[in-house]
Amino acid sequence: MHTDLVAALDIGGTKIAGALVDGRGSILVRAQRATPAQEDGDTVMRAVEEVLGDLAGSPLWGRATALGIGSAGPVDASAGTVSPVNVPGWRDYPLVERARAAAGGLPVELIGDGVAITAAEHWQGAARGHDNALCMVVSTGVGGGLVLDGRLHPGPTGNAGHIGHISVDLDGDPCPCGSRGCVERIASGPNIARRALENGWRPGPDGDASAAAVAAAARVGDPVALASFERAARALAAGIAATATLVEIDIAVIGGGVGKAGDVLLEPLRKALGDYATLSFVRRLTVAPAQMGTDAGLVGAAAAALAGRTAPTTAAGV
Repeated sequence: MHTDLVAALDIGGTKIAGALVDGRGSILVRAQRATPAQEDGDTVMRAVEEVLGDLAGSPLWGRATALGIGSAGPVDASAGTVSPVNVPGWRDYPLVERARAAAGGLPVELIGDGVAITAAEHWQGAARGHDNALCMVVSTGVGGGLVLDGRLHPGPTGNAGHIGHISVDLDGDPCPCGSRGCVERIASGPNIARRALENGWRPGPDGDASAAAVAAAARVGDPVALASFERAARALAAGIAATATLVEIDIAVIGGGVGKAGDVLLEPLRKALGDYATLSFVRRLTVAPAQMGTDAGLVGAAAAALAGRTAPTTAAGV
């Protein structure tokens, strides 16, 4: 990595975070706005412009050589557009063009948020030193990204590694994506909680019915809560094993809010991998918790910007 600076944006349905990041992955300047997710597209873009304006007010801005963006998806890096499910005002929105103008003409690299987190974990986190890795975000949804042969592999549109929409139950529940039995439909936080409630688990006096509350119940031995996490772990294991069989990854890194459940999720996940990762070349597959925390999206977007400065010109990186 180079030692000069890049700007980075991490755009989600709740917040738009920005930073100036150096070539060692250190965040030197921060800015943030709430995402006006239910407003029209230009209103959302104004929040992005305000974050970039805050960064541009830093005396370090003049050293920034590129802008990396990790955005909730779907994204289309080849076209420079985004259509986040949780930001309805952005449909095929020309984010790269608008962000480039707001950033004073800096080259822009666009990737999906799962790919950004993968870039961060490979550069600075749990996947560091691994040439072939899958990094996952298990939260409100289930996303991910791939590192193959030591390089980030975002794919033509920036969505490669989206493990959440691998089908692991052919007769399973319909998924909002249009398929059935997707990993996300079983293993995301809301679906872990939904399954627990459907099978008789009840929240405590505070009424918290989140996956975090289900995890807390599982830690003290609630059988329904444990079963919901075990079901999620098996879905994740099936998706991870399928990915490993296709592209020979040797580590799967698990992050996101559900990943914070720790051994409640990771122990049954590791056990279930024994049932699915059976071929000789995937039996050594390991699972590790993510290390980068809430800064992963920014650090990963910066990594993409640093790498993209030497890449061929495209619609999403020019």
